[in-house]
Parts: sequence; C-alpha cells; structure tokens
Amino acid sequence: MTSFTPLQRLVVAVAILASFVTFLDGTVVTVALPAISRELGGGIATQQWVVDAYLITLSALILLAGSVSDAYGRVTVMRVGLIAFGAASVAVALAPDPLVLIIARAAQGAAGALLVPSSLALITSVMRGEVQARAIGVWTAVTTAAQMIGPLMGGLFVDLLSWRFVFLINVLPIAVNLILLRRLALPGHERSIRVDWTSGVLCALGLGGLVFSLIEQGRMGWTSPVIWGPGVAGIVLMMLFLFRQRSDAALLPLSLFGVRNFAWGNLSTLFVYAALSLNGFVIGVYLQQGPGLSATAAGLASLPITILMILLSSRAGAWAGRLGPRLFMTIGPLLMAAGAALLLTVATEFDYWWQVLPSMLVLGLGLALTVAPLTSTILGAIDERRSGIASAVNNAVSRVAGLLVVALLSTIVGGTLDLDGFHSAAWVTAALFAAGGVVSWIGIRRAPATASTGATAPGTPG
Repeated sequence: MTSFTPLQRLVVAVAILASFVTFLDGTVVTVALPAISRELGGGIATQQWVVDAYLITLSALILLAGSVSDAYGRVTVMRVGLIAFGAASVAVALAPDPLVLIIARAAQGAAGALLVPSSLALITSVMRGEVQARAIGVWTAVTTAAQMIGPLMGGLFVDLLSWRFVFLINVLPIAVNLILLRRLALPGHERSIRVDWTSGVLCALGLGGLVFSLIEQGRMGWTSPVIWGPGVAGIVLMMLFLFRQRSDAALLPLSLFGVRNFAWGNLSTLFVYAALSLNGFVIGVYLQQGPGLSATAAGLASLPITILMILLSSRAGAWAGRLGPRLFMTIGPLLMAAGAALLLTVATEFDYWWQVLPSMLVLGLGLALTVAPLTSTILGAIDERRSGIASAVNNAVSRVAGLLVVALLSTIVGGTLDLDGFHSAAWVTAALFAAGGVVSWIGIRRAPATASTGATAPGTPG
C-alpha cells in the first residue's frame, strides 16, 4: 500500500479488517458443520440453517445498512457493527442447542450487514480512479482470501479444540479495528438521506419466508401448509418490497440499474457468487463425509485458491483499471467453470492430488482474475454520494445468491451429499460460473472518463 497516502492506507486497513470478519465467518463455519451436527443433531437441515440463518439477515439487511451508512456516517455505523458482531460471535460459541445457535447466527448476520457497505464506502469516499481500483484490489485480495482460508482455520479449530472456538476467531480483528477507528478522522457527515425502514422489514421477512420453504420442503413436502404458506407470504412480501422501490430515496433505488455496468455486473455477481457458495459448502462437507478427511484436511483442500488470490487479485484489479474489466470478467468465470468441471474426476477411490488439486488451481486463477475487476466496475459506475447503497446492493446480490443456492442444496444433490450428489453439484457450479462469464461478455463495457452518474470509472483515463 506504499502508493497510498497515510489517510488512504488507514482507510484501506480499516475497511479490510471490518469486512474480514464477515467474510471469514461466512466460510469458516463450512468445515465445522459435520461437528456441529454430531454434537447438536439435526442432520443436513441444521447444516443448511447454520449457514442460511447468517445469510438471511446479512442479505436482507445489507441494503438497509447501506442507506444507514450513507445517512449516519460510515465510521459510526462500522463501530456499532463491530461491537454487535463480536457479541453475537460469543453467543454462537456458547449455544447449547440448534435453535439458540441459529438465532445467534442470524444476529451475527444482522451485525455483519453493517460492516461491508460501510467499509467499501469508506474506500470510495476518499479515493477515485486508478487509486480506487488499486485499493479495491487490495481489499478484494484480503477479504476473498479470508473467505478461502476460513475452511482451513475452521478445520484446525475443530480438530484441535472445538467447533465453538471457530466463532471466536473474530475477537482479535474486531478489537484492533475499534482501535484504528479512533485514529480515523474524516470530514463531518451531513444526514441528508432518508432511510426506508419499512422496506428493510419487508425484505427481511420476504427472504426469510422463501428460504424457510426451500430448506424445509425436503422434509415436509410442498403440499404442507407449513411450507407453501411461508413461501407464498415470502413472494408477496418481496413483491411489496419491489413495489416500494420506485425512487432514488428508496432502499433499493431501481434507477441504479439504469447504469449499464452496474446492472450487468450485478447479474454476473449473482451467478458467480451462487457458484462460489455452492462449491465452498459442498467441498467442505463432502470431503469429510465422503472420503473421510479430517476437518483440517478438508480446509486445506482449498488453500491453493487462497494463495493465488493473495498473489494475483490486486494485480488483476490494476490490470483491469488499465485495460478495461470486460476481458477479465469473462475469462475469469469461464476458467472457474472449467475448474468446477474438473471435480467430476473425484471418484470412490479418492486422490486429492489428481482429483481435487487441479480444480483448486484453475478455480483460484479464475477467481483472482474476476473479483477485483468485478467489484471495481460495479462501484465505479455509481457516484460517491450513493457509494454506500451501491456497495450494499452488490453485496446483497452476492449474499442472496449464496443464500438461495444453499437453500436449494437438497434439490441440487438429490437429497444426499454422496458421490453422485457431489457430481451433480459440480455440474451446477460449472454452469453457474459459465453463465457469469457469458453475462459479463454481453453486458460489460469500458466506462467513459466521466460516467453519467458523475463518477470517474476506476482505471479510465481522464
């Protein structure tokens, strides 16, 4: 970060640490799921809810949090989010049964929703152009590495201590970031943006009803009123939510999607992050329940992706800033599709080095080429005043993608995550990645020096 000013370095460090805990906690739990299920019971449904309870509140409230960040100030919102996230993490670690665990996970997601939009908005509020592209590249490299290294850290804690310690990893980075926030002095914030609290409630309840139906239908069937009732209610509430979003003052300003790169970039995000979530869940669980690897070994399986992300992601952000993002956002997902397809070589006679490692290397290369250009393109398309909500929309899209694909897990794998189910998940993952690449090629364009929103696109001359 030597090319940044002292203020910019501090902002990037704060943004990274704030997002680090939410991204880490989204994936560190994956390899702990079998241990949680063994201790607390509940089978695959409990495993799905441990993941999706977090994603429901994170996805549903991240839009609201983006508006709150723009209205009340990024530093204030981030401080509240960090304290709440730390408290919820302790509650998860102490949970005595599945219900308490799931409720605490939902609280974690709600707190996490306050962190990601405010952290990226901090970057876009003090940096634009190529400097912003480099900053987002660094942010992306570290936070995505947190997602990738999460399973390894979780595996070590599960094998050496207990799954409960997995959720206490956050305490140290939260404490450090609260100290750094005291040193961060930004210009005074003017509260000029209205927060649509009603839309936030509609979104949260709507997503909750839909996900409940998707997860529990495998156990009760679609004919049960306990299933179709919440499902129908969820659809109605989401329709009411969208009906309210008809102005720039709304929680989700639909006018943002009139910006080409923002709209197409978010559609690509939907496919790519659905594939990433499905792949991460299936790898973490199957390698333990199928070949019988330890939690640590299952976590180590994805380490090559982490290494490649750290080495290449910030460079990819800079390259995309100079050459334009379209090529990277197309080739990257197509490489990841090929990597997912390589998992079809996994057989009953398991061999990590020939059946899984090649996939991890190709996936890591594709992911490193994709994530920073994708994030920079989407955020650079929107002016700084709305950077909080723009960041929130993109993060909400990625979380909803993961939320829905995990909720559909039983359908995707045919009810059981055995070898056939693993192969089915690999096919679906490859198709989702490929769709993300095709969408980027069709829709993404190199932005002019000054976009219609008044934003300078990252990396464009001007």
